[in-house]
Amino acid sequence: MRALLSQPGFVAMPAVWDGLSAKLTAAAGFKTAFLSGSCVAASRLGGPDLDLLSFAEMLNSLEMVRGAAPDLLVLADGDHGYGNAMNVQRTVRAYGRAGAAAILIEDKITPRALTSDGKPCMPREEVRMKIRAAVEAAKDSGILVMARTDCRPTAGIEEALARIEMYVEEGADILFLDSPKDEDEVKRGVAASKGRPHFAVLSPGAGRETPTQKRAHELGLKIGTFPTGTLSPAMAGMKAGLAALAAGASAAESALPTKEFRDTLGYADYDAQAKKFIG
Repeated sequence: MRALLSQPGFVAMPAVWDGLSAKLTAAAGFKTAFLSGSCVAASRLGGPDLDLLSFAEMLNSLEMVRGAAPDLLVLADGDHGYGNAMNVQRTVRAYGRAGAAAILIEDKITPRALTSDGKPCMPREEVRMKIRAAVEAAKDSGILVMARTDCRPTAGIEEALARIEMYVEEGADILFLDSPKDEDEVKRGVAASKGRPHFAVLSPGAGRETPTQKRAHELGLKIGTFPTGTLSPAMAGMKAGLAALAAGASAAESALPTKEFRDTLGYADYDAQAKKFIG
């Protein structure tokens, strides 16, 4: 991941959530992917990402992704670290042992208030200790730490930028200012990162600035992920398949031809490997 981020250009990082999404991402030629908490919540819970996922569920999802696409460099969502600074260290070490290339740790309070609106965040110095703990634990495996602040909507841009600068001081490798309202705030977040890679969620539709890949690169962003870019078409495909079955058909018109379906899943690869063990 360090080598990839040291190269010039913008890194488009598709979101993945299980073995199939990871395998398809690698087959499409992508070198890296984001294990997205929102996508894992959708696939596991059938609902939105509202801090209901556990550490064990996310780690299991990481193991599925790594098993299906072992060469894919995975930036894995570690959420809030699932507790205090010691929990953060356990999470970082576990993700490192499981083969994640980088881990996201954020500053929101958990459990959140019983509403889907807003993300109240922890006091700045408490966040500092969590990022310090993450950076220390990352030394065991070499996993990179991406530090995220969610405080822009609730505490304002100045506090958010101060946290980005603090994360740099604590040794975070990648920075993430969530929910910038416009291009100026994007630029300010990049500047606060002091030359370290800055990450952004670029799926359209949310209440944040979402430039195109080309414009993101011009603004100084290094990495962009697109959670709905893969999940939404997958949902649309399942809806189309179900509608076709409900209408009496055997498959939707958008379904893959049988050969492409079997080739994508790797039936022939399995048979080739299994021949070694047929007596």
